[in-house]
Amino acid sequence: MPEDAQLAVDLLSRTDHGRVATTLRALPFLAFAGHIVQDGRLLLRMPRNHGHHHACVGSVVAYGADNLDSAGPDEALWSVQVIGRCEPYEPTADQVERFGPTRDPMVYLRIEPRLSTVHATDGSLERHFGPTL
Repeated sequence: MPEDAQLAVDLLSRTDHGRVATTLRALPFLAFAGHIVQDGRLLLRMPRNHGHHHACVGSVVAYGADNLDSAGPDEALWSVQVIGRCEPYEPTADQVERFGPTRDPMVYLRIEPRLSTVHATDGSLERHFGPTL
């Protein structure tokens, strides 16, 4: 993975939740998801009972996260967006443990980032990254 794209993935590893964007019946659709980073890929966890995963599987999606709620007083705010194809995924027991406990049945998905964007309030991280093939 190119160094610039690695920055996006590294920032995502500092958070555990974000938003996945896709289309549903030709309209924009945004859903909440938990995530972990594993070997440069983004693994998502979404509640099965909402059915939102059906709009994501097999589609190119955008996934975004930020530090708006967790930044310290002297830390710049940042946001990351990665774009890639979303596929069903069967996590290992270790990966499920990394996600943490849940009360509801979950669906696991995987995104291999192909494009990414990083923005920061101080401008130090602002970059648009091309394909990460």
